[in-house]
Amino acid sequence: MAAPKQKEPFVRIVKRDSISLGKSVAIRIAAILLSLAFCAVLIYSITHSNPVQVYRSMMDGAIGTGRRTWNTLRDTMILLVTALAITPAFKMRFWNIGAEGQILVGGIATAAVMRYCGNSMPTLLLFALMILVSLAAGLIWGLIPAIFKARWNTNETLFTLMMNYIAIQLTSFFSIAWEAKKGSGNIGTINQKTQAGWISTSFLPDIFGNFNYSINVFIVLTLTVLMFIYLQYTKHGYEIAVVGQSENTARYAGINVKKVILRTMALSGAICGFAGFLLVSGSSHTISTSTAGGRGFTAIIVSWLAKFNPFVMILISFFLVFMGNGATQIASEFQLNESASEVITGIILFFILGSEFFTNYRLIFGKHRKEANE
Repeated sequence: MAAPKQKEPFVRIVKRDSISLGKSVAIRIAAILLSLAFCAVLIYSITHSNPVQVYRSMMDGAIGTGRRTWNTLRDTMILLVTALAITPAFKMRFWNIGAEGQILVGGIATAAVMRYCGNSMPTLLLFALMILVSLAAGLIWGLIPAIFKARWNTNETLFTLMMNYIAIQLTSFFSIAWEAKKGSGNIGTINQKTQAGWISTSFLPDIFGNFNYSINVFIVLTLTVLMFIYLQYTKHGYEIAVVGQSENTARYAGINVKKVILRTMALSGAICGFAGFLLVSGSSHTISTSTAGGRGFTAIIVSWLAKFNPFVMILISFFLVFMGNGATQIASEFQLNESASEVITGIILFFILGSEFFTNYRLIFGKHRKEANE
């Protein structure tokens, strides 16, 4: 008796061997458009407003004025530098979830120099010291979990995550120790009268206007180019890639894996500490537990979506900040609470992350199965 014919599934999921750049870009654009359409329906169901007006308001919130445009660029640079910081570690498959803490300790170090040396040191020496201590603080904070990983093979994900909480408590301690008014729990704006240690927001006003964050932009874009060169064209970058593919292969090739882990996490932590410097000196001019603002986690999405390409990170960072700032404007203009902007941003991120499935896999439906197998 013949065996019953097995019913084949209507659709199968097949992993792609490769995908063209054009198709990959098209998939991501489609995901963004779908997310905007979904958000438009959601907002209309809540506010009964014209979706076109909603998105016009979003653009106005992100780049509607010169100041808003520079604020968007400033936030983009902070997110970008954080993504650059964690990229070497992630490419090495060292899951550095501790960027938040590394940013905070870099910010604490910067704030300390601004408070105690701001009015007693020449400007150039002051900035040199601020940069040095922020790099050193972030480096040490990143090196601690790397040492434990290299020597005792501890779980770096949990280790770096727990160190975030230690950094948050340290920030709380200094916020109270340095509080501007007793009982306020915050230190207020550092050097508000003298602006000692503040990165200038009036650099080349004839070109960029009287209010700009052009110095932040120049610094971070330069760092982006350097990181691309480091990862693609240096021996260290090659060793990071080999260790990320297989530690056993790296050892067979004569690469000192422990040394690469320590060196890479020192670099990752140092750049995160530098991000803390940019936040304190070039943006908020204070330090608090919310200074990092979740950028350490958002940067993971940026780095992963860019597939560790620093230049692609520029576009993704700008898009995420643009949508975040625009969503905040929507929430304000259409009388929604602050959580509404977070929901909108979350939906957009969900669609973008979901698009990664279609760049890695393809769907084969029943009538096309025979063609796909041939």
